[in-house]
This record gives sequence, structure tokens and C-alpha cells, in this order.
Amino acid sequence: MKNEELVKQLTSPSKNSRLEKFGKTITFLCLALIVFIVAMILLFVAQKGLATFFVNKVSLVEFLFSGDWSPSEGKFGALPMILGSFVVTLLSALVATPFAIGAAIFMTEISPKGAKFLQPAIELLVGIPSVVYGLLGILIVNPMMYKLELMIYHGSKTHQFTGGANLLSAIIVLAIMILPTLINISETALKAVPDDYRKSSLALGASKMQTIFKVVVPSAKSGIMSAIVLGVGRAIGEAMAILLVAGNAVSLPLPFNSVRFLTTAIVSEMGYASGTHRQVLFTIGLVLFIFIMVINLVLTYVLKRGDLDE
Repeated sequence: MKNEELVKQLTSPSKNSRLEKFGKTITFLCLALIVFIVAMILLFVAQKGLATFFVNKVSLVEFLFSGDWSPSEGKFGALPMILGSFVVTLLSALVATPFAIGAAIFMTEISPKGAKFLQPAIELLVGIPSVVYGLLGILIVNPMMYKLELMIYHGSKTHQFTGGANLLSAIIVLAIMILPTLINISETALKAVPDDYRKSSLALGASKMQTIFKVVVPSAKSGIMSAIVLGVGRAIGEAMAILLVAGNAVSLPLPFNSVRFLTTAIVSEMGYASGTHRQVLFTIGLVLFIFIMVINLVLTYVLKRGDLDE
């Protein structure tokens, strides 16, 4: 009898109506809180960052298009750091994405049983602190890049040797760091594809590989694009690992140049910066914020355009 009364109470219209209103209120408040937090972050960073140009009178043209970064002399050309952040983010995503999609395909389509052993290893990679990746980069990646640098520039009197702390090292380390994010989300997207798609493709005479690459992967492209967006977000926001392996020198992002990125500039200089120098570092934070927003908007547009074309 108690169970029947409980069922009647839960299924009564008034009870359902109150629960539904309560649920809608809670979800709306959570959404409003998230929007409020993002708006406050944007307003704070924008207020601090734009003060560089309107209060401290730093030239916007100099900041965006000059390569001369010398805060002690009042020179704040951030072009090498902006280009460096863009290049390392783009190339690390390009390097990591094929490996991530291949691993996700293997775990979901080719050997689901193997995923039981691979999944714990991938989850372990997610939990490793970024500074550990940086230390491994110093011990493993930098010496390899230094040997390659010696082979290419052997006998050169103009090249400034970096000891392997260069752009290539940063790309390799960042690609490894974003791999777990790309794999996990891509795997989830592939698993979400209805099994009927696979059966229908196989029934029409397609091979397993044709089914995977012409049916399953295109059907999961929305989730894969989301994985790329999140991977790019982590890559552009990373500081500690690339601070250790990239050399942290303000120079153009060439393969064997030591480079400094927007995030590493903030980390390495905020501790002692003051006055205009400190305001410029907030401006760099604003550039990062805008950079991530633009990447998200562009990838979302590309994804929607692809859906419309289909």
C-alpha cells in the first residue's frame, strides 16, 4: 500500500508540475550563473586590457605589429608572441588530431576489447600535471631536438643554438598533452553513432573500413569538431609545460627558434611587472580571450556550413 501511495503522489499532476517548475528554475539559475561568470571575466579583462591603450597611451599598432618587446624601455611589441601562440596551437592540433581519431576508431570500431586496456592509460595521461610534461620534454624532447638542430645547422656561424628548447619541442609536447582530450571526446562521438548506420552500410556491400571512414566518422564529425575545439582551448591556454621546453625568448616562431607565447609572457613577467607593463600583460590576457572566442566561432561556422552542404 505504501508503494502504491508513493506512486500516486509522484504521478499526480500537481506534484509533477511543481517538480517541473523547480527543475526549470534550478537549470535557469545555473545557466544564468555561468553567463554571469563569463561576462564578469570578460569585463574585468577588457577593462584592464583596454586601459593600456586609452589610459597608458600604448600604441595599438605597435602592440599588434611590432616585434620589439622591451618593457624597461617602454616598448611592447607582442607580434612574435601572438604569432607564436597561433602557430604552436594550430600545428599541435594538426599533429595530434589524426593520432587521436585513429586511436578512437581503433577503440570503438576495430578492437572494443582493447579499449578496456587502453582507456585507463588515456585517463592517466589526463591526470598528469602539465609541469610533469614539461620536465619530460626537457629530459627527452629537447635533447632530440638539439641533435636535429646540430645536424641541420652544423658549422653555421649565424644560427643561434637553443639546446633544443625551441618551437618544435613545444609543438610535440603540446600535441601529446591534448591527445587524451581529443581521444576521449572523439571516442564518445563515435560510440553515439547509431549501430543501424553500420549495419545498413555493411548490408549494401561496403567493407568495414569503408563503413568506418565513409559512414561512421562523417556521422560523428560534430563531436570530433567539439574535441578539436576543446583541444585547441587547452593548447592555447597551456603555460607551464611550454615555458620549460620552448626557451621563453621573444623571437619569430621559426622551427629552431626559442620562442615565447602569450601565456608564458604572463606567467614569467606578472610577478615583477608594474605600471604600464602590468597593464600590457592584462592586454595579452584579453588577446588570449578573443583568440579562443574567434577559434570557437570559426570552427562552429565551419561545422554548421558542412551540415548545410549535406
